Amino acid sequence: MNERTLTFPSNDPVLVTCGLPYASGPMHIGHLRTYVPADVFVRLLRKMGTEVTFVCGSDTHGTPIVTAAEKAGVTPKELFEKYHQHYVDIFPRLNILFDNYGTTDDPENHHRTQEIVKELQKNGYIYSKDLESPYCDHCGRSLPDRFVRGTCPYCGADARGDECDQGCGRYLEPGEILNPRCAICGSPTRPITRKHYYFKLVAFKDFLEKYLENVEGTKNAKNYALQWVREGLKDWCITRDLDWGVRFPGDEDLTLYVWVDAPIHYISSTEEWAAKTGNPKAWERFWRPGDGKIVHYIGQDIVYHHCIFWPAMLKGSGYNLPYAIVASGMVKIQGHNFSRSRGYVVWIKEEYLDKGLSPDYLRYYMVATTGQTRDLDFSWETFQDKVNTELVGVFGNFVYRTLHFTNKHFGQVPEGELSSEIRDAIDSVIQNVIAGVNEYELKKVADDIFHLASFGNEYFQSNKPWELVKSDKEACGRVLYNSVAIVKALAVMIEPMMPSVAETIWSQLGFEPSSIHDTKLEVALDPPKVGATIQKPKPVIAKVDDDILAELKSTIEARIKKAERDETGDSEMVTVTFDDFKKMDIRAGTIVSCEKVPKTKKLLKLKVDIGSETRTIVTGLADLYKPEELEGMTALFLVNLEPKKLAGIESQGMILAIEHAEKEGHWIPITVQGVPPGSKVA
Repeated sequence: MNERTLTFPSNDPVLVTCGLPYASGPMHIGHLRTYVPADVFVRLLRKMGTEVTFVCGSDTHGTPIVTAAEKAGVTPKELFEKYHQHYVDIFPRLNILFDNYGTTDDPENHHRTQEIVKELQKNGYIYSKDLESPYCDHCGRSLPDRFVRGTCPYCGADARGDECDQGCGRYLEPGEILNPRCAICGSPTRPITRKHYYFKLVAFKDFLEKYLENVEGTKNAKNYALQWVREGLKDWCITRDLDWGVRFPGDEDLTLYVWVDAPIHYISSTEEWAAKTGNPKAWERFWRPGDGKIVHYIGQDIVYHHCIFWPAMLKGSGYNLPYAIVASGMVKIQGHNFSRSRGYVVWIKEEYLDKGLSPDYLRYYMVATTGQTRDLDFSWETFQDKVNTELVGVFGNFVYRTLHFTNKHFGQVPEGELSSEIRDAIDSVIQNVIAGVNEYELKKVADDIFHLASFGNEYFQSNKPWELVKSDKEACGRVLYNSVAIVKALAVMIEPMMPSVAETIWSQLGFEPSSIHDTKLEVALDPPKVGATIQKPKPVIAKVDDDILAELKSTIEARIKKAERDETGDSEMVTVTFDDFKKMDIRAGTIVSCEKVPKTKKLLKLKVDIGSETRTIVTGLADLYKPEELEGMTALFLVNLEPKKLAGIESQGMILAIEHAEKEGHWIPITVQGVPPGSKVA
């Protein structure tokens, strides 16, 4: 098996992009799972001498914007302009610095999107087809994407029209969702026939399989995508019945699906950057076949779009392909799946920046807490421990004690030379940092920098300069010279993660603070200049105030508690009166037949003898039981539950089950073998 060849530092120019945030709401901590690592990666590449361009922009089209605008009672343009400006303001406050940050509604993106679609049409990759789509008579309109909810045909979970957001995560084509209903008013929909346009995704199966086998980046991106390709592709409907978005060339009544024009903004944002540099053709070095390398940083939830749709579109229209796709794990909040609607969220402006907390602490936390592809479970307790114990107790402690002792006893860098032990330690970390960059694993980079700080503490402690300064000041000076060398190396290497902290250290070493950002990685090995003034130091990292943390923890705990109350309908625990309980008609029922529901993965159709009659009941246990395992079983059923259609079948009750104690998610029907069908629970 061939080992991966290290690519960076590279003589080829590199373009780094981030998945576009929807301009429909304020920035939250989930966003930073992508944007912070991408910014750190860009800064590291620049430190390694690689020419890098960093672009992004606000996603302003599609149903997420339209639904949010309708809810707010404003136009889509008014909504996106408000939140686009919010992102423009907040990113720099987090030291996330793009070379260009535009929007998908920019004229450049409308133009580039239509040019690519026309090229795909010219090359025979787009065709029209009549499509049945849901129409809401109550709202009086066709319902694309997130305007629809229903049952996922693959797993049986409740899903939105374009994605199974509550279940298997599969992308859903228009018309695939079962039992569609209007997401706005809840009314059942009826199908109407309308001509739409499709991209021949199936034609790219062989190309995609070969491309994904060789693309660089993280394994979670390529492996998920390869699995989907090998399971089989479907041609992709790329038009929608919406008034807001990029018009489809040749049929102005339709707009393009948001996942057509959103990734194309990577190109148009690069065009905007090129125009600003005075070299309008500079974008072509990345997007036309050549030596430029494109690296996409994305969230794991949009792997399908970036690893399947996007490369196929680029291939079909003659553009350059992404060199690497780096997918980050998701964010959880104190063990809960991230959810704005359920309150499991941290708002960056109000709950972090406006509290006076350093953006550098959050940047470090986001890359140093867990690996790139693993989920990050955020809590204020782990954040405080990361800052107060790790950054203050080890990193900040070493920097301060070294500079304080040097300033106090020498006032400048004393006479000395870089020992082989210190040089080897710094050089080893430099090589590990480069390796971490090439593995797209920034936790490894953070860990190695932290280990150098720990090594510095051990070196300082073991050499006891506080004793040497009394008995042998020259020997003390040599120890401090090497300690200052480690501090200098730490400043250079920590800058991509903590740019403001690095500026403070750099200034205390007597350098111009802003120059640290242009300082290359190899400078970490340059010995300190003897005689350079050491400024009177101050701690470079301060502990997070307990009162602020208590307030923040209280805020999130209250929000989570409220979310739990909202889900249960009570302030603490749901309690029911005896009269309420008596309304529940729970009976023993014998399953006389059981079969899988076609085109679903989890649904089973049961015929249940409840004594007085035989009922049809649909249950989501197909992934846990074979039909023959349930046939003949007598279990408990709630039989006066309001009927509900699942996958087109009216379910007239619900089987009662308990969760397996040893295996999360494994449900066991509550059986009452030997009890006659129809026997009631009282």
